[in-house]
Amino acid sequence: MKIFLLAATLFTSSLIAPTYAAEYAIDDQGAHASINFKTSHMGWSVLTGRFNTFNGTFSYDGKNIEASKITVNIDTKSFDSNHAERDKHVRSADFLDASEFTTATFNSTKVEDKGDGKLAITGDFTLHGITKSLVINGKKVGEGDDPWGGYRLGFSGTTQIAMKDFGFKMDFGSVDLELHIEGIRQ
Repeated sequence: MKIFLLAATLFTSSLIAPTYAAEYAIDDQGAHASINFKTSHMGWSVLTGRFNTFNGTFSYDGKNIEASKITVNIDTKSFDSNHAERDKHVRSADFLDASEFTTATFNSTKVEDKGDGKLAITGDFTLHGITKSLVINGKKVGEGDDPWGGYRLGFSGTTQIAMKDFGFKMDFGSVDLELHIEGIRQ
């Protein structure tokens, strides 16, 4: 009888696999992700735009959200405000200095579950050669099977940076960043 109970316990426990965080690649190829910005233009209007080229990965386990991680790499040369001359100026040494600092990065250091799909994602953001901690206020948008046989998970988030914190020669205040990330499970 003891042998039967031991065998039954071992068989049953082998059916219950531990859950692990799934790994996702940000869908930067299918235009299902974006990194957008807006900032005041000298107090007269609002300038908006995006970074066209970026990539990244994240891990997520809905049962252990605090173990989640995200890494994003942004090509600073892909700055796009829909105005070629302004884009050239922002990519110059006055702002991004994209020829020297070709990549901006975000690497999470902590993810907090705020309930109801809301997250506080703290991480190290490196821009213009300077690294600062920032918090992205995120929200899980949804997840599920896609029509191509894969599985996707999406989040949106916002944060704000101060230009002075990143050593720009010209400082026009703060920049609001808006992120929409859709990942494909690997």
